[in-house]
Amino acid sequence: MKKMLFIYNPNSGQGLLKPKLSDVLDIFVKGGYDVTVYPTQKYHDAVAKMRSYDGDYDLVVCSGGDGTLDEVVTGMMEYREEKVPIGYIPAGTTNDFARSLHISRDILEAADTAVNGTVFSCDVGCFNRDYFVYIAAFGLFTDVSYETKQSMKNILGHLAYVLEGTKRIFNIPSYKIRVTHDGEVIEDEFIFGMVTNSKSVGGFQGIIGKDVVFDDGEFEVTLIKTPKNAIELSELLGAIGLRQINEERMYSFRSGSIHFESIEEIPWTLDGEFGGVHDEVTITNAKQALQIMVKKEALDDLQKKDQKAGQKKGEKNQWSLRST
Repeated sequence: MKKMLFIYNPNSGQGLLKPKLSDVLDIFVKGGYDVTVYPTQKYHDAVAKMRSYDGDYDLVVCSGGDGTLDEVVTGMMEYREEKVPIGYIPAGTTNDFARSLHISRDILEAADTAVNGTVFSCDVGCFNRDYFVYIAAFGLFTDVSYETKQSMKNILGHLAYVLEGTKRIFNIPSYKIRVTHDGEVIEDEFIFGMVTNSKSVGGFQGIIGKDVVFDDGEFEVTLIKTPKNAIELSELLGAIGLRQINEERMYSFRSGSIHFESIEEIPWTLDGEFGGVHDEVTITNAKQALQIMVKKEALDDLQKKDQKAGQKKGEKNQWSLRST
């Protein structure tokens, strides 16, 4: 039989996995796998398990929120010489990355995809000496996900993030940052910035754009300028509410390598988890470095997006909007 390592977070989300754990394992075994099960015990435990396990596995499956997936991918990238495919059963509060790749929130359907789906090679972010799967961000509300108590997330779901975020609306930090990418330099003050490989952020779809390609070697970068008065703030909130790019209030572009420099250390979040404080950050795209299991129908859809992206080569990048 093939061998699988199954890592799951028993405290993730609203405990959706626990009552279906037996059925999930049954799907794995029927799929032809000899399964080793490991429930995580603490923060970064999945990284430690990925580093320490002995033997060869044909597949690693994880279940939890985006943070659990982040830990497994980080462990795979940093410590495993052989990069085996990863299956993902989303059981968190928002599950942005799963939503983007059309991985079902139905536990049993996602388990079936993990063992009977097909491999999709997508990009991974390198953040200084760390890794992220779909988002690295700083500024407004980025600390909400990792500072919101797990018990509150379990009870209220996504509303917990909204409630926690309202506490910060009248205390918005602003950072003066020098951003370098593709031979261009941007110097401005920002309240928020994100480098993403996802169609969904914080549970909201379409906020980045529609033409997101997950294996093209480039990230979508969005930087929101600090509003100087109430009118600018109103314009900014209106653009965000309509999922639009306001080129007077934002910078938005695609790049495979971005460098951030700031006078003060800035807190960052990686896939919803605390990513440390930094005054200098280099983010690069590891093209197609992550092998993740998706449904065949989803793979077809992703490949169509790749074809569309190829047809747009040489055309003006619709995301290259600059403020003057």
